[in-house]
Amino acid sequence: MSLKLIPTALFSGLFLLFLMPAAVGIINLGNCSGMALSLSLAVICLFWERFAAFIGRCWEKSIGKAVLLFLGIGLILCAVLAVMISISMVRAAKDPPKDENTTVIVLGCKVRDGAPSLMLFRRLQAAYDYLSEHESVNVVVSGGQGSDEAISEAECMKEWLVGKGISPERIYMEDRSVNTEENLRFSQQIIKDEGLPEKATLITDSFHQLRAKMLAEKQGMETYSISGRTAWYILPTYWVREWFGVVYYRLFG
Repeated sequence: MSLKLIPTALFSGLFLLFLMPAAVGIINLGNCSGMALSLSLAVICLFWERFAAFIGRCWEKSIGKAVLLFLGIGLILCAVLAVMISISMVRAAKDPPKDENTTVIVLGCKVRDGAPSLMLFRRLQAAYDYLSEHESVNVVVSGGQGSDEAISEAECMKEWLVGKGISPERIYMEDRSVNTEENLRFSQQIIKDEGLPEKATLITDSFHQLRAKMLAEKQGMETYSISGRTAWYILPTYWVREWFGVVYYRLFG
């Protein structure tokens, strides 16, 4: 068996991994770019001799050499940037509260037929685990109602937590927000109005913690983080999408 078939199979498997979320209706910049890159690498590995010959011919020409150097440097810089952002994402996801002088904020996610989607369920499970162990801590459930949602994300989250035994007196609903920035801004206002501890513990998926913390920092919020477990087959898609989100925020946020 040719050695080139091994990397070809690996990149093909990576392509399928990015393709899997599309089967459940998840199509975004993360899996589209992941599929494009992994498929390109699989094709390059499969036809390596032709690709190497083409690169050799380009290198013999001045304009070709300039283009290859430009592309090569660009790819290296993108890879380094992706690694640096990933390290920051991992660090942001592992920053639990030091004590109970905090208010939990659960960031909303899709509600399907009045029930939490898988991603929202995992966030709620993380919130329940923490709240059940720290009974003096209150929580703001944050999320408005989309056009295709039967109830607001906040109401869905409150119903779920109450159903699990969390006292409704500990739960404050923020049901106007439509994005993360509004989640944080409106929740911060509730915290101030109700006299709750100002240090917030954000509960969201691990891949989302860094950008959520960046948005919170812009609003002057001091935050900790507790992350819900993301399903393995969608984690690469959302992780890659966050690379673009973090870069966009740094440039235009």
